[in-house]
Amino acid sequence: MTKKKSTILLLAAVASATLAGTALASPPSGILSGAILARASFTQPVDVKIKVAGAGQEVIHVPNTQETVMQHIVVAPGGNTGWHSHPGPAVALVKSGALTLYAGDDPTCAGQTYEAGEAFVDSGQGHTHVARNLSATDNLEVLVTYFDVPPGGSVRVDAEDPGTCDF
Repeated sequence: MTKKKSTILLLAAVASATLAGTALASPPSGILSGAILARASFTQPVDVKIKVAGAGQEVIHVPNTQETVMQHIVVAPGGNTGWHSHPGPAVALVKSGALTLYAGDDPTCAGQTYEAGEAFVDSGQGHTHVARNLSATDNLEVLVTYFDVPPGGSVRVDAEDPGTCDF
């Protein structure tokens, strides 16, 4: 096989894999805005460690974190983020409305609702979840700070619907 044919076959395989991944992803719905407010890199090496107390205390550790990104997201009534994860941990603050978060690894699909003025931590690093605005009338506004985003990379990693929720 010639080098040109090998290159063409490789490009076709990459394109097929990319399209297959996109087809399996769970797309968002009703996202009115997702403006990136700021993006920055630390000037010195920084390790981020977040300890979340609760039933199963979780420690999220990110050595030598990459970029930190701040985003303002507005979700229409009935909208959702689609199933996704983040490269690193994220801290979300609900500015207005209510956000109901569902974890992909929860077989009971018991959502956790956060109201305006409340915050939560998402561990990222492959933790698949979907956020929904269950209101029929009010927009949901969320401010999110993402840690350990690859330089210039996306804050979001699309994920396939894990099949744990029926909505």
